[in-house]
Amino acid sequence: MITPVKVFKKSAPNGKLTAYLSQRDFVDNITHTAPVDGVVVVDNDYLHGRKVFLRLAVTYRYGREEDEVMGLHFSKEMELVKWEVVPKAEDDQLTDTVIRLLQKLGNEARPFSVKLPQNAPSSVTLEPGAEGTNKKLGVTYDLMFYVADNEELTHRRNSVNLAVRKIQYAPEKPNGRQPQIIVTRSFTLHPGKLKLEVYLERDIYFHGQSLQPHVKVTNASKKTVKYILAQVIQHVDITMTNTSLSRIVASIESREGCPITPNTNYSRSIVLTPLAFRAFGVALDGQIQDKDANLASSTMVTASNSIGDALGIIVSYTLRVKLNCGALGGELTTQLPFKLMHPQPSSSDSKPTLSKTQSVDDNLEIEEFNVLRRGQSVTDELDD
Repeated sequence: MITPVKVFKKSAPNGKLTAYLSQRDFVDNITHTAPVDGVVVVDNDYLHGRKVFLRLAVTYRYGREEDEVMGLHFSKEMELVKWEVVPKAEDDQLTDTVIRLLQKLGNEARPFSVKLPQNAPSSVTLEPGAEGTNKKLGVTYDLMFYVADNEELTHRRNSVNLAVRKIQYAPEKPNGRQPQIIVTRSFTLHPGKLKLEVYLERDIYFHGQSLQPHVKVTNASKKTVKYILAQVIQHVDITMTNTSLSRIVASIESREGCPITPNTNYSRSIVLTPLAFRAFGVALDGQIQDKDANLASSTMVTASNSIGDALGIIVSYTLRVKLNCGALGGELTTQLPFKLMHPQPSSSDSKPTLSKTQSVDDNLEIEEFNVLRRGQSVTDELDD
């Protein structure tokens, strides 16, 4: 049995213009960003010589809308793409999904394919916390189709607006580096040192996976370690305002094997799972907070570029391990950077192949393009 290919549909308020998308996200695998393609359907009698335009814009909001007073704005909008879909002079190389949509929808359907610039920022939004805000901080993309005599949008009822995302995937060939760090601390008026070793199995972890850092303590000092605290820290840099935020997205306090007394050793693995949750400043993948919402992926760039040149919001992660030696002994702390990303789609996870022997209706599953993805949002889940 062949699984139908899912496509997403949304119509204008007046019902005269409908857009079908083969996917909802621009997929970035560091070196190449795949386009979003699909079909636009419009009644030729409704056009009356007018045209159908495609517009792709990115909005970078770096301040609250409530604080915008006296003409001061905390957002920037950039138009990345605008061109005519109907009439269309050139013919693009069509995918199987678009070909089947054209067969199903008839002569009033027109294909399109829209690409992002390679250096376009990834979709990231910052949680406003419990108070909420009308427009969330972060980077969002809007794909619009509209009917007009020229490039100027005249009536919203003639338009279809779709919120799309740019999602970054892990590189196909990771560098295989195993993050590790060793730190020591000596104590005034006390001989010996406290030594902490931490290492991870790999450099890149995928959303939903658990980290299992291995912690090794060599206590050659006169101090006693009371407990071990392990945390995953999300670091967010807002490039427009040079603002930095750090939020704890996973934490565990372990007293197993403690206290670690002088002249003893300790070794064990600790399990942490960073997950999306609602708190001020937590960065998520895109503005659509639903069951498929994740923490924002680590920002990566090509080898020829510097991470300092990245646009939008830069996200990174570190693992923090802390040894607590009591009120008088103080703490020994270290941080180990790693990356949190989406995995490359495997052959079993990739989009189903269209069968030439099945009917068009059997091959395609059309789903309404809603603002919320998969129906239930993260915030609804927390409120229940």
